Order: sequence, then C-alpha cells, then structure tokens
Amino acid sequence: MAEKVSPSLGGGITPLQQMLASGTGAILTSLFVTPLDVVKIRLQAQKTPFSKALPAQSVPWGAQPATWKCFLYCNGLMDHLYVCQNGNGCTAWYKAPTHFTGTLDAFVKITRYEGIRSLWSGLPPTLVMAVPATVIYFTTYDQLRDYLQTRTGSRSHYIPLLAGALARLGAVTVISPLELIRTKMQSRQLSYRELRVCIQSAVAQDGWLSLWRGWGPTVLRDVPFSALYWFNYELVRTWLCRHAWLDEATFMVSFLSGAISGAVAAVLTLPFDVVKTQRQIELGDSEVHPGFLPRVIKVAPACAIMISTYEFGKSFFQKLNQERRLRGL
Repeated sequence: MAEKVSPSLGGGITPLQQMLASGTGAILTSLFVTPLDVVKIRLQAQKTPFSKALPAQSVPWGAQPATWKCFLYCNGLMDHLYVCQNGNGCTAWYKAPTHFTGTLDAFVKITRYEGIRSLWSGLPPTLVMAVPATVIYFTTYDQLRDYLQTRTGSRSHYIPLLAGALARLGAVTVISPLELIRTKMQSRQLSYRELRVCIQSAVAQDGWLSLWRGWGPTVLRDVPFSALYWFNYELVRTWLCRHAWLDEATFMVSFLSGAISGAVAAVLTLPFDVVKTQRQIELGDSEVHPGFLPRVIKVAPACAIMISTYEFGKSFFQKLNQERRLRGL
C-alpha cells in the first residue's frame, strides 16, 4: 500500500548537509548515552573483576592467552570492545576503587568522587567509529530511499525497509575493517608500525577477507534491526503526523517515532544480538547480554535522540536552502 511521505525526508538538501546532520546527531547521541554505558561497565567490572577472555577477532592474529578484562561497550549506535591485558590500560575506566550498590548509587559516587567528566570516560572510542559509521549509514539510507521512490514511482512502506537494510549492509562493510583494526590496537596496545606488520602478516596468511572477520555476525544483527527500524519509523511517523494534523514531522514526533521503532526493533532482533555478542567476545558472563530490557532501555533513547536530531538538522538545512534560493531570485 502506497502512502504519501512527508517532503521533509531527504528532499531539498545536499548529501553534504545530510552528512553534517547525521554527524551532529551521532555526537549528541554519544554524549547522552555514554554515561549509561560507563555506569553499566563499572557495575559489571565490580561483579566480575577479571575473566579469561579473548576477543574472537584477535585469535587468527596470533594473540596468546592471558588475563584479560573485557567489556562490550554499546551506545545504541555501534558496539565497541574495550580490552585491558593484565589490568593495564584501564585507568580511563577506573579512576577510583569505589564500591557501588546500584545504578543510581554509581551515578552519584562517580560524580562525587571522580568528577562528572568520568561519566564520559568512554566517549573517545565511541566517537572514533560511531560518527563516521552513522554518517555513512544515515546518508546512504536517505539517498537510497529517495532513489528507489523515484525509480519505482511509489512511496511504499517497504522501500524504507529495503533502503534501511542496504544502507546498514554498506556501512558495516565499510567500517568493519576499521573497527577490527581499532579493536586490535586497544587489545594489544600496538604501535602504528607494529599494527601495519600485524595486518600485513594476517593478509598474507588468510587473505584480504581476514580484515572482515566478524562481518557475518554483525550483519546478521544490524541489517534486520535497520530494516525493522526504518520500516516502523516511517509508519509511526506518518501515523502520528496524520492524527496530529501535521504536514511535516515535528521534533517531538520524530523523537517518539524513533523511540518506539527502536524499542520494537531491539526486542525483535535480540536473538541476533546475543549471537553477535558471543562471537565478538567470549566471556561466559550473562551480564554481557542480560536480556531485552537493558537493550531496550539503551537503544530506544539512543534512536530517539539520533533520529530527532537528524531530522531537525535536515529541516534546518532545508529552510536555509530555501532562503538562499529566494534571495537569489
């Protein structure tokens, strides 16, 4: 069934402006969601201080068994593996050996004893990968959706589903080698020269496809999530606009649509998330994938902040372009 889609989506702005809007959204999302993950990781570290664990991606590159402290860091946009060997390199996460009794207690004590900046101690590794990945993902989605709508002459609800899946597939494929390299640098504390030698030996031994190790589990989770997210987002946004008698989605409509669609997609793709987590890091700890509620609590607000900021940015550039065209007449 074809539906009329708001003209605020994609039209009237350049790809560069889409990239600026999505990059801004990724940064703001990371700023809001990082404290939640820092607290979660600190609580997890308190419960399981040390584990015998290896990143699954590092095994073919010659990593030797050792004492590792590993945390899966998720901010709703991307996953990141933070690894410390023999307790080294963890000072960014552990500035004081404070004992926490719960989430709220952790927020209060970290702020009081370590400073409020400690709540964002995991921000740099997030921004390094999440911003470029999100820029590629959102810009590609808008371009694909507009192209498919133009080519088919239809605004079917299934076009966002297909565009979302293809956009995520492309983003994961582009970012996967960079994420693998970044994880390797974190886990083994390699210099750039050592990293180059490590990559060359891996490619010589296993071929260029070794740089995409872990791509399969990531695609298995992220592509279904993306397809469901955009399908539901467009449906919910259109429904809310229709019932509120709006020609274009407001910031709050985008926020609610993002939260609802993100929560639905998170619940439906939970089995894929568990598979991805188990392949990425072998901890044998149920805290790594505790269930749908923690995933929804994190993903829903992240999706809401990201999409509402992105739509606001696109609306801003649309109005800016219109003003420029009017001044040029």
